[in-house]
Amino acid sequence: MVGHLPGCLQQNVTEIQIRDGESFEVALKRFTRKVQQAGILSEAKRRQRYEPPSVKRKRKAEARARKARKALAKAAARGY
Repeated sequence: MVGHLPGCLQQNVTEIQIRDGESFEVALKRFTRKVQQAGILSEAKRRQRYEPPSVKRKRKAEARARKARKALAKAAARGY
């Protein structure tokens, strides 16, 4: 009954199809890139320990501030 799991327990499986004549190294590199883009490793790392809501809010606020600073620096570099 794997198909009947609640939404929080279902997992998206990242997979690639190995093309004809494709080397293992190239396929592994594609797989690694796909896993990175999906954020699977960072999600697993984040879920290793419980994160209280206050810490989660602080982390997200810092990420927003970092993103805003980066946007300002980018706009300044462009001359806006």
